[in-house]
Amino acid sequence: MTYDIILAGVGGQGVLSIATIIAGAAMEDGFEVRQSEVHGMSQRGGGVQAHLRIADRPIVSDLIPSGGADMILAMEPVESLRYLSFLKADGVVVTAAEPFVNIPEYPELSGILEAIRRLPRSLVVESEALAKEAGNLKSVNMVLVGAALSSLPVKPETVEASVRSLFGKKDARLVDINLKALALGRAASREAVK
Repeated sequence: MTYDIILAGVGGQGVLSIATIIAGAAMEDGFEVRQSEVHGMSQRGGGVQAHLRIADRPIVSDLIPSGGADMILAMEPVESLRYLSFLKADGVVVTAAEPFVNIPEYPELSGILEAIRRLPRSLVVESEALAKEAGNLKSVNMVLVGAALSSLPVKPETVEASVRSLFGKKDARLVDINLKALALGRAASREAVK
């Protein structure tokens, strides 16, 4: 079994944090993991992507080949479309509905979302509203991890443990907020399937 994920967004959205959480959960579940990161031109606002490879056998390369990704997990809708050439024919795109407008001529959002929804397997998540409900707008990335969980090869409880490990070092309140965001994302994913 191999499962390859392109994580995409812009600087400051927590792309590398969610890569760490998913990778930690995968290792705890006994999988081999490889991760590679590409940072944009600036810390905040520049494009950021991570390749995350999960397998039940040794992984030779850190990078996912074109047409090899099982999932694109994007914090921003334009960024989800940017990496479509990496997606397998039966791959899934999970993205936030809300844009991060960091360029002067940002494309029309309705057209972007329509293009994503036309894909064979996609989930567009109203992540900002769910993050606010969880208690912190910065937990958008955890909402999206929760929405992606049904497609990931890791156990939800292991992802929760990974969230506790990462955020428990910072602030106990962040653990509760991010676990709630994760649960709200999972619920949104289940509702979208119905």
